[in-house]
Amino acid sequence: MALKSIVGLDHVVILARSLDAAAESWRALGFTVAPRGIHTAAMGTANHTIMLAEDYIELIGVVADTERNAPTREFLKVRGEGIERSAFTTSSAADGVAEITARGLAGTGPFDFGRPVDLPDGRKTEARFRTFLWPLNDRPGGMRIFACEHLTREAVWFPELTRHANTATSIDRVELLSADPKAAAEHMAGLIDQPVTADADGALRVASGGQRGAFVFLDRATLEKRHAGVPLDGLPQEGGVTLALRVSDIGAAKKMLGDRAISVASGVLNIAPRHANGVILELAQS
Repeated sequence: MALKSIVGLDHVVILARSLDAAAESWRALGFTVAPRGIHTAAMGTANHTIMLAEDYIELIGVVADTERNAPTREFLKVRGEGIERSAFTTSSAADGVAEITARGLAGTGPFDFGRPVDLPDGRKTEARFRTFLWPLNDRPGGMRIFACEHLTREAVWFPELTRHANTATSIDRVELLSADPKAAAEHMAGLIDQPVTADADGALRVASGGQRGAFVFLDRATLEKRHAGVPLDGLPQEGGVTLALRVSDIGAAKKMLGDRAISVASGVLNIAPRHANGVILELAQS
C-alpha cells in the first residue's frame, strides 16, 4: 500500500559549485530563476528555485560547512555537479517519518527550517518547511530521497515565477543511471511502496504518486539510445542524470534554446549536461 502521507515528486535538487553561475546558466535556457535564498545556519546552504505549476527545480550550493550538509559536500567532492537528491511532497512530515519507521526504515526527522523571501511588492516574509529523511544509505540508483511539507506554500509559489520563456510546466521524470536497473528500481519501489513497470525500451519506471513525475532506471546503453546525439561524457556510473520536463510550446522552447537544443525526436529537445550543471535536460511537448 502506498505511503498515505506522500503526494508525489515535489522537487529535484541539483548541486552546483557556484550558485551564481548556475542561476545564469538556467536563465540562459529560458527559465525564470527565483532570487537567492539562504537556508537556516544549521543547513549551511543557499538556493535558487525554478518554480513550475506544482513541482520545481532547486539549484543548491554550500555556503558554510555544517554537519547537516556533510553528505552534500561529499557528493560534490566525489561526483561533482548534478542531481543529488529528490524530494517528495508530504502532507505531514511527522506522519511520514512515522510511516516509514513503522515499516522498519530508520527515518529521521521531522526537521524544521526556513529561508527569507522578498515578496513582489517589496515586503519580506519567510518560507518555512518541515522535512524527513529516508536512511542516508538508502540511495536508490545512487540518489538520496527525502520529503518536504510546505508550511508556507504562498511564500514559494508566486505566479510570476512559474512563467518561463521556454514554456516549461512540470517535471515528467528523473532518469537514473545504474549497472543494475532492476535492483535500483525495486529498491526505490520498496522505499515508497509503488510498483515497478517497464517502458517500451526496457527502462524501469517507478511512479512517485498521483500525476507527479516518475523515476526511471536504465543502463548506459539505454540512456545513449534515448538521448542520441547528446554528449554524455562526464556522467557518473550511477546516479540521477536526466531531468525531463514538459513544455506547452516546443517551438518557443527551441527558439529560446537556439543552437544548444538537440532534437532527438519529434517534439523533444535535449540539452547537453555541460549547459545544465551536469544534467541532461529534456524538454518535451506536453
